[in-house]
Amino acid sequence: QVELVESGGGPVQAGGSLRLSCAASGRTFSSSAMGWFRQTPGKEREFVATISRSGAVISYANSVRGRFTISRDNAKNTVYLVMNSLKPEDTAVYYCAAAIAEGANRRNQGSYEYWGRGTQVTVSS
Repeated sequence: QVELVESGGGPVQAGGSLRLSCAASGRTFSSSAMGWFRQTPGKEREFVATISRSGAVISYANSVRGRFTISRDNAKNTVYLVMNSLKPEDTAVYYCAAAIAEGANRRNQGSYEYWGRGTQVTVSS
């Protein structure tokens, strides 16, 4: 079992930055690929970024590539999402997710077994 708790969201002006954190409990964090997803009301949850167990493999959605950076600290059981040059369209609830199963498409939310409750990011113009 893995419990995930996101933090770091809040209001920010366009062009600003935020750093989201996701703290994981349990002994399986270092064995888990981690992902960030986001969702706005009335829309499907969408992929943002994913990082492999070791941190060696990273992937981003086209909409955030070059502005967002995902990283992890396995010693602290924490995954981060640094968001720069924020835009109003980045406004969403951001969710952290953990995937233990091997060989899945990490851009697909169905490949993640555990989810946090989300943290709201609101970007004003």
